[in-house]
Amino acid sequence: MRQAKIERKTKETWIQVELDLDGRGTAGMTTGIAFLDHMLTLLARHARIDLKVTARGDLDVDDHHTVEDTGIVIGQAINMALSDKRGICRYGDARVPMDEALADAVLDLSGRSYLVFSARFDSAQVGAFSTQMVEEFFRAVAYNAGITLHLSCPYGRNDHHKIEALFKAFARSLRQAVAVDPQAADEVPSTKGTL
Repeated sequence: MRQAKIERKTKETWIQVELDLDGRGTAGMTTGIAFLDHMLTLLARHARIDLKVTARGDLDVDDHHTVEDTGIVIGQAINMALSDKRGICRYGDARVPMDEALADAVLDLSGRSYLVFSARFDSAQVGAFSTQMVEEFFRAVAYNAGITLHLSCPYGRNDHHKIEALFKAFARSLRQAVAVDPQAADEVPSTKGTL
């Protein structure tokens, strides 16, 4: 059962995440930030994971704590659900267009947390979501899930499209990486024997 349920409470946020890596892409999001809910729903659908996120944060301050802490808990849930990573494909890559925008995601479920992020946004916000928080969200996921993640959006004009392409590319690459390799279902995909 590659599932996880995690709750995190601080003075700034309360986040609860339920995740099933072998789901069907069902989603239930309540973060208080409609654009983030939209992106997380896309993540669940395209990664083909069941994902439920409930978040309450200090949105009267701004969206930073809620978005970052949501990324932290999603990352922790991915890591927990993967357990010893036995049988996974480990690597994933995807290139996703969204109208005029293009995004690339390449990842390794290596246990070594790293983020390379290359994307520029022209607007400060999309809805009530700060575009600066795209990188912060993915950093939080990568560092808490133990993912080496390279994300880029080399071009695009519409910030909504660029962000959506990044989330979909990440989701598609995650879907490949967490998939069970039928030829190596009992093996940890590393010459070290551990990830």
